[in-house]
Amino acid sequence: MRKILTLPALALSLILMLPALAFAANVDRFAGTYVGQSQTVLDTEAKGRDLRATITPTDDGFTVSWTSTSYRKNGEVKESTNVIDFVPSARDNIYGSAMKTNIFGKQVPLDPLKGEPFVWSRFEGDTFSVFSLAITEGGEYELQEYHRTLADGGLDLLFRRVKNGVPQREITAFLARAE
Repeated sequence: MRKILTLPALALSLILMLPALAFAANVDRFAGTYVGQSQTVLDTEAKGRDLRATITPTDDGFTVSWTSTSYRKNGEVKESTNVIDFVPSARDNIYGSAMKTNIFGKQVPLDPLKGEPFVWSRFEGDTFSVFSLAITEGGEYELQEYHRTLADGGLDLLFRRVKNGVPQREITAFLARAE
């Protein structure tokens, strides 16, 4: 009788672990540091960008950090860094940002109705995407999409910015896996 009870308990344990194993498999495929460059032409001025992204598994999710350093013809250098923690959501392959702590001590997303970006991510096949939705003072929206697709030796990056349904900017680059 004891073996009969143990087998179903073991099967149930394995079934309950499947989402965690799938999560780990997704994150592990992308984990690492990647570096690259892009060239963007805006208003007839070429602007180079150094790009760096790091994806790191954590105990309860993963952290993504990325830095974009822009160089202008006039010598001006502008650096922007983002670091966001993500935790699994109730939906497969979709992860919520954990950017602030609520009154109960739980990490939760920011509130777009307060002018803060709402950020989430997903894994779909060989592509890891991060989305950021911002609502402007006038009630319009801006969506930024970062799609990182596994490629030989690194990641292909596609960045898009859309404002009220109208594409504003698109940047592509190859990010090589840093050793």
